[in-house]
Amino acid sequence: QLQLVESGGGLVQPGGSLRLSCAASGFRLNYYTIGWFRQAPGKEREGVSCISSSGGRTYYADSVKGRFTISRDNAKNTVYLQMNSLKPEDTAVYYCATGPCTPIATMSSSSLADFGSWGQGTQVTVSS
Repeated sequence: QLQLVESGGGLVQPGGSLRLSCAASGFRLNYYTIGWFRQAPGKEREGVSCISSSGGRTYYADSVKGRFTISRDNAKNTVYLQMNSLKPEDTAVYYCATGPCTPIATMSSSSLADFGSWGQGTQVTVSS
């Protein structure tokens, strides 16, 4: 069974940093493109970033561009999301999933149906 597990969330002050991890269980992650998503209370789940299987192609939502960096270590079977200069509006549950890596701006709510192996999510709270 393909399963992803997110970790690394927590409470951080505005301007702080966190690194999220997305680890695969039961399969080799290096064959898959991976997307990071987030869902704030009362809002729809939205795309944050994605990375190709080789790591050579990445995309970011405009709201995180220049602050977040997605990367992968296929030897460790893990994808990372480095989040710097965090803002209160980044507060959400963050999820990773397997699926097509396309420009985040082109993703709609229906695009989420193309993703699978969703993890349980990790909470990120940015607050002073």
